Amino acid sequence: MPELAAIRDRLSSVGQDHLLTFYDRLDAAQQRRLLEQIDAIDLEQIPGWIDGYVQREQTFEVPDGLVPASYYPADPDTDWRRWSRRDAEQAGEELIRRGKVACFTVAGGQGSRLGYDGPKGCYPVSVLSGKPLFQIFAEGMLATQRRYDAVVPWYIMTSPLNHAATVSFFERHAHFGLEPTNVQFFTQGAIPSFDRATGKMLLADAGTVATNPDGHGGAIAALHKSGSLDDMHDRGIEHISYFQVDNPHVRVVDPVFLGLHAAAEDSSGEFSSKMVAKATPQEKVGVFCAVDGRVRVIEYSDLPEELAHAAKPDGSLRFNAGSIAIHVLGVDFVRKVATDPSFALPLHRAIKKVPHLDLATGARLEPGEPNAAKLEKFIFDAIPLAENSIVYETDRVEEFAPVKNATGVDSIESSKRLQTERAARWLESAGVGVPRDADGAVQARIEISPLTALDDAHLAERADLPASIDVGAEVAL
Repeated sequence: MPELAAIRDRLSSVGQDHLLTFYDRLDAAQQRRLLEQIDAIDLEQIPGWIDGYVQREQTFEVPDGLVPASYYPADPDTDWRRWSRRDAEQAGEELIRRGKVACFTVAGGQGSRLGYDGPKGCYPVSVLSGKPLFQIFAEGMLATQRRYDAVVPWYIMTSPLNHAATVSFFERHAHFGLEPTNVQFFTQGAIPSFDRATGKMLLADAGTVATNPDGHGGAIAALHKSGSLDDMHDRGIEHISYFQVDNPHVRVVDPVFLGLHAAAEDSSGEFSSKMVAKATPQEKVGVFCAVDGRVRVIEYSDLPEELAHAAKPDGSLRFNAGSIAIHVLGVDFVRKVATDPSFALPLHRAIKKVPHLDLATGARLEPGEPNAAKLEKFIFDAIPLAENSIVYETDRVEEFAPVKNATGVDSIESSKRLQTERAARWLESAGVGVPRDADGAVQARIEISPLTALDDAHLAERADLPASIDVGAEVAL
């Protein structure tokens, strides 16, 4: 147990000793938990965070020389700089067969925006069977392992809020057929929440500092602190397939993408990314850009209007490379960023409403207006730290059907439409007749499990496909 006097001295040195205001009212167990929580906070960083982020408005200045990032286009007939799609695919397949690839899912979120009380990964999303996101990913890994006779370990980053529920969900479902020793869970880090006016850390209750998750950028530190990087090293893993939990269309292990990342002459094999062409200038996705030859992501809210709307001669957007949070990271690169202070990721501030204790009365306050600064890190801020980072374009229908909202854009409704559309495309590619209306919308509900096919070429290998699908049919394959 940390010593009270030592903790008090550390807090006083950074002007945060108010965290012990109610210490004497706590029982022994509560006192221990509070001291341990405070001891785990990097207190020496706090003054710099307050000065640089909490009490200072963050502004973004467009870097000189900002240009659109170059990328490998999705069109298979396009020149790939002396590469062919098959070259990349073969290089990636070899990495999978040799056991050099692991999957990593950022899954700390809850399904509250979907009206679901539980981890977002447990939310049912498939068109007909209602499979949860975690199951869809697991089936993709099972299919990959069977196809390449290899093991693909899966690392899942939860949050303190949903960790126990996530682990229990996997146990109840027998890890969806995966070997339990190849599925590992760990929690992401947390950062104190600060009063935006005073810079004081807030108390959630008398014995708990108010914190918030440290963002998907915290995954880098969490992979290191949890021992996951060491486990990957022991297994011989060299590359991490990274994706977030809300996208059922993600190709959990993509041989073409892996091959480009690991073997293309313009890639250092450290940090590679997938993109889709932006649907509109206002679409709320980050944009891949480049400065002095280094790739970086500019948030949609930071890209000036004139650049967001800038067009090429053919009318397409000049800055069109939208980030969909699918990456491949080199294990050695992640360790370097996690352990070398010169590679520290910046923090980003969000002003939010955070309930907290009134230090004078001990009463719990429910603010009516945003009162607190929450700080977090973004994974894409590590991209410029890579020596040579590449971007690979993919088709929106094929790989981006996110489930973020209950209705409207990026909702369960739009995701299910995209799931049916992708399934219809795959069937049509295999020669199956699919009913469509005059506008091209599929007039059926179709679900294809990753265990049935990982892509359209894989589906075309099957001999048990129907000749056609009837209008209004529900087809699960």
